[in-house]
Amino acid sequence: MKKILIVDDEPMMVKLAEHILKDRYAVVCASSGAEAIRLFADEKPDMILSDLHMPEMDGYELHRTLQEKSGDAVPVMFMTTDNSDESESRGFEIGAADYIRKPLKAELLLRRIENILKNVDKIRGLKRAADIDPLTKLLNKGASHREIAELVKTVPGCLLMIDLDSFKPINDLYGHAMGDKVLMRFAGLLRSITRSQDCVGRVGGDEFIVFFREVNTKDVIGQKIIYLNEEIRRSTCEYVGADMSVPIGVSAGGVFVPENGTDYAELSQKADHALYTVKENGKHGVYIFDKQKAAEPETKVQNLHVIRRIMTERETPSTALLLDIDRFTAVYRFVLRRKNADNNAPPSYITRFFLMPRNEENASSYDHDQIEKIAHRFQELLVDALTAADCITRYGNMQFLALTAAPAKTEPIAAKWDKLPEGADFSCGTDNEEI
Repeated sequence: MKKILIVDDEPMMVKLAEHILKDRYAVVCASSGAEAIRLFADEKPDMILSDLHMPEMDGYELHRTLQEKSGDAVPVMFMTTDNSDESESRGFEIGAADYIRKPLKAELLLRRIENILKNVDKIRGLKRAADIDPLTKLLNKGASHREIAELVKTVPGCLLMIDLDSFKPINDLYGHAMGDKVLMRFAGLLRSITRSQDCVGRVGGDEFIVFFREVNTKDVIGQKIIYLNEEIRRSTCEYVGADMSVPIGVSAGGVFVPENGTDYAELSQKADHALYTVKENGKHGVYIFDKQKAAEPETKVQNLHVIRRIMTERETPSTALLLDIDRFTAVYRFVLRRKNADNNAPPSYITRFFLMPRNEENASSYDHDQIEKIAHRFQELLVDALTAADCITRYGNMQFLALTAAPAKTEPIAAKWDKLPEGADFSCGTDNEEI
């Protein structure tokens, strides 16, 4: 129920207005401007119905004071016995929502208040829509920065910068529709670890921000990030297949407030510094900014064993390594360099696999989704058929490249051909060259 604050120094007028409104609205009453200001902070009314001419503080001054205190446009309707156009014009000039003359007529007052509140709801709805990221339905960059900047001034908690690790390969290998699906799932996971009083937003393609109110324990934040890592990987595997080789995960950097300040710009820099620390030490984790450690010069040197442990895959699969085209190109160039530098280097081969419709007349009958489904399944067959010493990438709609230690053959793939989607009448061709 909407709440209306009635302000008038005449008790009978307050009682009349309250009698007219009480069946449709929650009503709060004040007998002076000073009392109205005190009540406004506690009651947070949706609208103010105020007498224009009151002793000590008139309606104009009350309106101006409340606008300064609230920061938002508070709709005010003035009541007066003054019939002059000058006072009405002045009321509208300072931003009054409406103007009604005494004695009050119930039907007219109710209709005007209803119109004011409808307009306020419409404006607030449009403003809120402009603050929402259309894909994830979280706050967008501007809104999240604005809200958190206000929160950290007075509210203790933890500011957390979050990145999705290895998200780009999901887009590259499985398409942007799949990438959007993963982002929407991750947004849902963020909602599941936050409360209504927390603030969560999307600030970039795969970048997010959260402010946890009243949270100042590293273990609590750590458990949330463990959960996010487990669930986003599990969900992505469900979407694209259990044999997914993309190391998707979550890295986060946090800073506690107010221990490390209350200025949002400084706090976000510290959270970014913490996030960078996670990225430089293996990803898929969280680090909370420590001002003492941050002040120390970086003298730590990791030994080779630690570095290798960070770089090593969590599990070494027996299947081929699936790479996006940029990483595949880097590997190809490295192999080529090694060959040019050492003629005795063991041979390597690059192979092109391509799918062709058996019947050209039916080629145009396949839509985009069908092509994607066939190409994705063929990619899975390639990953499974080649060895852990090989790597592959998708190169266009219906062809793939592989780097192998021996010339690749189609027989292992043809043996699994029945696993292509039903109705996929395609043949596979190959050609390869020694590097």
